[in-house]
Amino acid sequence: MIELKSAEEIGRMAVAGRFVGELLAELGDVAEVGVNLMDLEHHARRRIKERGAESCYWDYAPAFGRGPFRNVLCLSVNDAVLHGLPHDYVLRDGDLLSVDMAAGIDGWVADSALSVVVGTPDPADLKLIEATEVALEAGIAAAQPGGRLGDISAAIGEVAHSYGYGVNTEFGGHGIGRTMHEAPHVPNTGRARRGMRLDPGLTIAVEPWFCRSTDAIRFDGDGWTIRSADGSRTAHSEHTVAITASGPQVLTRRPAAD
Repeated sequence: MIELKSAEEIGRMAVAGRFVGELLAELGDVAEVGVNLMDLEHHARRRIKERGAESCYWDYAPAFGRGPFRNVLCLSVNDAVLHGLPHDYVLRDGDLLSVDMAAGIDGWVADSALSVVVGTPDPADLKLIEATEVALEAGIAAAQPGGRLGDISAAIGEVAHSYGYGVNTEFGGHGIGRTMHEAPHVPNTGRARRGMRLDPGLTIAVEPWFCRSTDAIRFDGDGWTIRSADGSRTAHSEHTVAITASGPQVLTRRPAAD
């Protein structure tokens, strides 16, 4: 069942979205060569507690994974792209790190992700990250009231293919609001003018993620961490978006860099 949100409810989601966006920006700055992934995890835990927010990841137990998730961040490095478990790993020069988080405030949640290169960047990694960011903006631009869900998927897929990347459809975007994962599923490729109507009040997480040279994935033994099947590098970008009568409203925009 899809629940359309009122303007007041979208405003409450925006409060959570602002916090998520600000914290992601902080984490992107904190992530440097020599920083342990667990330092990022504990930074996020501290900030969530200070804000009086709740992590949507802690104790999350979907059909995949082994046992409940006991972290507040997904931290995925290099060939890992989704659901990476924070662990004792010190970031090295040139690592590509994806940070994904969702949090709730007063019963309404928001979800967002970014990818950064730590230290000296490989131009190919910067291109991969850029592709996810361009695809994200294209998907958001296509999220127009009266349009179709396929418009978003087609816009994302078109960007991926223009950069030379394949698209995996096993994991994608999703509805969001009172909980982190709601209907509908938002694939990262599809056909325009197909699928459900985009009515004002629909709130979704749009999240393109690409692998450099494959569209196939594999799971780590932990049952959570998803990697490119061929070991190539990966990137992930995501925002929570509300469809309004005047167009898409991004609820998780991060503060502009100084």
